[in-house]
Amino acid sequence: MGAGRPRHPRHQHSRLPHLRKAGPTVRTSVLLLLVLVTGCAQSSGDGADDATGDGDAAGGISRVENDLVVLVDRGNGSEPVTWTLTCAGTAEGTHPDADAACAHLAGLDDPFAPIPDDVACTEQYGGPQSAHVAGLWGNEPVDLEVTRVDGCRISQWDSLVPLLPSGA
Repeated sequence: MGAGRPRHPRHQHSRLPHLRKAGPTVRTSVLLLLVLVTGCAQSSGDGADDATGDGDAAGGISRVENDLVVLVDRGNGSEPVTWTLTCAGTAEGTHPDADAACAHLAGLDDPFAPIPDDVACTEQYGGPQSAHVAGLWGNEPVDLEVTRVDGCRISQWDSLVPLLPSGA
């Protein structure tokens, strides 16, 4: 009887409820936090960078070019955690290892590149963790959902450690 019924896309993984997309409340909260963090970053400082848009002397990066909000759900039933990270000469924010995260991201060519649609991924499950990274990096918008549900996504997650917690 019920075998022929089409399933709603959000219910495809009935045994893996953590794979469901974040609801509008979580997404709205992250975006609101991003707006607040970006607004605070633009209004802080001595005004030298804000008026000219020039970067700081240390790295040529202005404050608002590298502002991120990271939401991590460990998939174990605990509350998701949200961190902020600003990388502009010095690392700032609530991220537990901001210096290492900024240094790592600065060394990557395109840290938030999406996984290409035409790539074949192994059917390997890496755990229930999920993360959402939003904001600006290199003055480009970032809106990336990261999981560990297959080999490609595990590699993507691992490439972002220490911005994201180690999946092990």
